[in-house]
Amino acid sequence: MDVKRIVITGASDGIGAEAARQLKKMGHQVVIVGRSPEKTARIAKELDSPYHLADYAKLSDVRRLADELMGYDRIDVLANNAGGLLNDRRITEDGFEVTFQVNLLAGFLLTRLLHDKLAEAGATVIQTSSTAANSFGKGYDGNDLNTENGYSATKAYGNAKLECILFTRELERRWGSEGIHSVAFEPGVVRTNFAAQAPFALRAVYHTPLKYFMTTPVEKSAGRLTKLAVGAPGVDFEPGMAYSDQERFLVWCEDNIDAWGSDLWKQCEVMLNLS
Repeated sequence: MDVKRIVITGASDGIGAEAARQLKKMGHQVVIVGRSPEKTARIAKELDSPYHLADYAKLSDVRRLADELMGYDRIDVLANNAGGLLNDRRITEDGFEVTFQVNLLAGFLLTRLLHDKLAEAGATVIQTSSTAANSFGKGYDGNDLNTENGYSATKAYGNAKLECILFTRELERRWGSEGIHSVAFEPGVVRTNFAAQAPFALRAVYHTPLKYFMTTPVEKSAGRLTKLAVGAPGVDFEPGMAYSDQERFLVWCEDNIDAWGSDLWKQCEVMLNLS
């Protein structure tokens, strides 16, 4: 087995932490990234793995994280798993709506800053998406990525998760020829803490005892990330696509993905002052 170095963001809890456990047990080198110093250090100690701290609501943290990760000799997989679902509209210190920044923009920035390191290894970039892209996503509007018009928590989250799929498709189109491949996955409804600040109805879905709702066990959900991390592009998954378990996860706007993905990439570059 080829041992991979796999960087997982949002790995201090939930899906990310469980995927890290699974991958470490398989013999891979896992790098833990989390926001909470206590929880991140705890998981890293459990797995005897290195860790880094970053709050995705602060892009200065993301830039520092990128500098730290560039110190590794190689990165074979970057799993952009960090995310969250919030109740009210907030603006980060960087000037962006927090749901958009935490779920998409920060991961976009990290990926862009790690481009050279990812290209050296022919890496796979994994995005965590959600069925919210279909359930709550209202469409792509490059002029309103901060959800200033008609804001709701579910709309902001659904749009951000749709944008994760757009980013996945566009990354493959732009970087696939360099050996960097991308894939997204839908984890299912999982009992984790990511929705702790969400509206009451969604907190109920994510935190009510299992018998009341159909949910995906965290081990199974993390297994979806694990399979993609160890899989081979073009063999175990089709690069640039999104998956739910073993099946392609189709979004309602398939015909618009390429055009929207291209525009999203350009808009994010402008927002982040990247050329």
